[in-house]
Order: sequence, then structure tokens, then C-alpha cells
Amino acid sequence: MMFVGFLGCYGAIQESQCLLGTFFTCLVILFACEVAAGIWGFVNKDQIAKDVKQFYDQAFQQALMAESETNNGKAVVKTFHETLDCCGPDNAIGVITPLWREDLCPKKDSILKTVFETSSCHKKIDELFSGKLYLIGIAAIVVAVIMIFEMILSMVLCCGIRNSSVY
Repeated sequence: MMFVGFLGCYGAIQESQCLLGTFFTCLVILFACEVAAGIWGFVNKDQIAKDVKQFYDQAFQQALMAESETNNGKAVVKTFHETLDCCGPDNAIGVITPLWREDLCPKKDSILKTVFETSSCHKKIDELFSGKLYLIGIAAIVVAVIMIFEMILSMVLCCGIRNSSVY
């Protein structure tokens, strides 16, 4: 991305048609890849949610077995728990985890709230992919519109340089 941005900036500063054309071509390729990835993600959202849950389960097992604070699994699990406000998977270990591993779960006011108000991360992941999919779509549309404007402006600048009577 830095290279593509460099092509655009340096091409505009130097008024180089070649660099601006290369910048435009890179933007078209990136746009096509983003559209393809978005379509693939929408079609395979159930598989992606399943893969995210599987990744969470592996990190959760690493965090349970680890003793040190520098474990990557513990950091991943804490990020999931804080972001989704959940604790543990759907199984029995996930239900009792808030009681014996307080360092992994978000803090609640009392033990009763910790046990009864904590939802499983598998449910929260499913809610994220089914209920919040429109937010991901809105973000993708915003990025697509910005890229279309970048492509239009780079072509306008390239054509303006070609028609310039300075040289």
C-alpha cells in the first residue's frame, strides 16, 4: 500500500504520466481484489464464522494451559473477551471459566453477575457475523467509493498532464 501511495504522490509531483498510469492500474487491481474478497466473504460467511470460532477455541486452550503472562493465546483470548464482552466457549469449561480464571474474563461487579450474565463467545461471534454484517458492508462501500474517486482523479490528472502545453 505504501508503494502504491508513493507511485501516486511521486507521479503527481513529477507530473509523470507513466507513474500515474501505474498508480491507476494498481488501484484497479486492488479494487477488483477487494470486490472479489467481499463477495467471497459474503458467500462464505458461515465458514468464516466457523473458522473464527475454531481459532478462538485453540487460543482459549493455549490460554488455559499457559502459566506465563507473555503467552500469545492469553492475549488473543483477552482481546476476544474485551471486544465481544464474553467469556469462554459453549461447553462446560466455558461456563466455569469466569470463576477460576478471572484473568481471562472481563470483570463484573459480583460473582453472580459473572456467572449468569456472561455469554459465550461462540454466541457473540455468531451475532457478530449475522447481526453486524451490515456494518462491514457499509465500511466496504465507503472504501469502494473512496477508491473510485482516487481512480477518477488520477486519470483526470494524467490526462491533464498529457494535454498540458507547458513543454
